[in-house]
Amino acid sequence: MARLLALLLAASAAAACSGPRTAPTSALDRYAAALRAKNYDAAYALMSTEFRARVDKDEFVRMLRDNPREVDDTAGRLASRRRKLEVTADLVYGLGDSLKLVLEGGQWRIAENPLAFYDQSTPRSALRSFLRAYRLERWDVMLRFVPRAYADRMNVELMRAQFAGEGKDAMAQLMNRLEANLDATIEEQGPNEALLVHGEGRVIFVREDGRWRLKDLQ
Repeated sequence: MARLLALLLAASAAAACSGPRTAPTSALDRYAAALRAKNYDAAYALMSTEFRARVDKDEFVRMLRDNPREVDDTAGRLASRRRKLEVTADLVYGLGDSLKLVLEGGQWRIAENPLAFYDQSTPRSALRSFLRAYRLERWDVMLRFVPRAYADRMNVELMRAQFAGEGKDAMAQLMNRLEANLDATIEEQGPNEALLVHGEGRVIFVREDGRWRLKDLQ
């Protein structure tokens, strides 16, 4: 069931984006009509190239035929006059950063703060922000990611020496490995600790005052 719901949700989203010259509501109406008519070839034809690369036609048709009630319910809700369509876009750039845009009055507008350079709201965003500060040699900013237990032993000059001193080549290699593993799985070790493992290395995160910091970097 979870697989079907995910498939239907992804399919409806893909259908809404399938034609650059077609209004999203028109694409959804045609998709809902194809589902009601059990014209699964037509429904699949409305899918985006990216969707069809992930879900082949046989799997798509099989899932729909095996779950007629769910398909009818989805088609009805997609065609409902009470539906609300919000057209958005996600721009992915830099070190895995993303920026949400929304369509308002025919104009695309930025829906998030693009100047939030050093987010620490999640372990992954903290690591991404730490890497950005390193690339820009913002040793002062990197201090924000030091846990309280070590804060009194670290300052801007010591941070610079650690990352740009005699061991800078080894540190650069570590930063490159971390950047290559930004999308690696991060395991929660409780409400205030998390772990990312990359090869033989690891990053231990701790949350203090609502912000994630880097406790150990290997």
